[in-house]
Amino acid sequence: MTAVPAVTLLVIAKEPLPGRVKTRLTPPCTPAQAARLAEAALADTLHALLRVPARRRVLVLDGRPGRWLPTGYEVVPQVPGDLDERIAAAFAHCAGPALLVGMDTPQITPDLLAPVTVPDAWPPGRAWFGPAADGGFWALGLAEPCPALVRGVPMSTPTTGAAQRRRLTEAGLSVHDLPRLRDVDTLADADEVALAAPGSRFAAVYRSLGRGVGR
Repeated sequence: MTAVPAVTLLVIAKEPLPGRVKTRLTPPCTPAQAARLAEAALADTLHALLRVPARRRVLVLDGRPGRWLPTGYEVVPQVPGDLDERIAAAFAHCAGPALLVGMDTPQITPDLLAPVTVPDAWPPGRAWFGPAADGGFWALGLAEPCPALVRGVPMSTPTTGAAQRRRLTEAGLSVHDLPRLRDVDTLADADEVALAAPGSRFAAVYRSLGRGVGR
C-alpha cells in the first residue's frame, strides 16, 4: 500500500460574502456576482485538494463555513492582523511539512501539485514556492513550518513574491518552484482562468453571468 505523504494542505480563505470578496471585480460585476465567483473558486480549490494525497487538510477561514465546504477538512479561524500575520499563524497549526494555497486559483489540479507528494518532496530545508502572475505567490510550502519566514513580508504588492522567495533563500532553504499561475483579481484574470479551466465550477459561474470566455 502506498504511504500517504506527511504533508498538511492549508487553504487560507475568506467566507465568500458580497462586499467582502473579489471587490476588484466590482464593477462590472455586482457584489453578489463577485461573491458567486469567489465561492466557485474556493469550492474548486477545496475539491481539487481532496484529490491530492495528504495527512491533513485544513481550511484557515475568515468567516463561517458554508455549503461550499466539502467533508474532509478541519476548519480553524484566521487570526486578526495583516495577511503576513494570518499566513504565519496558519503555518503555526502544522507540526510537519505544510503547503499553503489561497482561494484565487481555481485552475489548480492534483497533477500540478504532484511534485509535493512524491516521497522525496520534503527533505529538511526544502521550501516550495508557487509564483503568481501579478507578482505575488499562490502557494508556499515549508518542510519545517516557521512563521517567522512569512511574518513581516509586505503583502499585496507587485514585489511580494520576490520578497517572500528572497526571505526563504536568505534563510538557507532549498526553494523549488511550482508553475506560475494567475490569481483571479480582475475581470481579465477571470476570463483567462475560465479559459484555462473550462470544466471548473468557476468557469460555469463565469459563463452564467453572461461575461463569456474567449473574447
